[in-house]
Amino acid sequence: MTATATATASATATATATAKPSCRGFTLVEVLVALAITAVALGAGLKAAAALTDNAQRLAEVTAAHWCADNVLVGLRLAKQFPGTGETDFSCAQLGHEYRGQLRTQATPNPNFHRVDALVMNADGQVMATLSTVLGRY
Repeated sequence: MTATATATASATATATATAKPSCRGFTLVEVLVALAITAVALGAGLKAAAALTDNAQRLAEVTAAHWCADNVLVGLRLAKQFPGTGETDFSCAQLGHEYRGQLRTQATPNPNFHRVDALVMNADGQVMATLSTVLGRY
């Protein structure tokens, strides 16, 4: 090698050693934007999961209330007695919940039949289920 080639190679090696290496990566702003997007997506997912849990609980309560109404109406059918008109209160326990309800018996145009509505309410008085049937004279 010649002296000029050696000097050029030496200068290039020194310049390479002292130059900053090029950094590859994300800037702080890019990381914060990605973090914000992830936080919004996770928040929406948690809200959806909570809604599903609430809906499942509500479905269980309404189903239990429907069972209460059905049990009372079946009891009337099995008693084989023609019910009088008016309102009667009842209570029922299903799936560990206490429900209260009301039977409303109404006359129909045919005197041999009465319409019976069973309304089942939760502890707050909110109607959870309504079930109706027609009972005939035996």
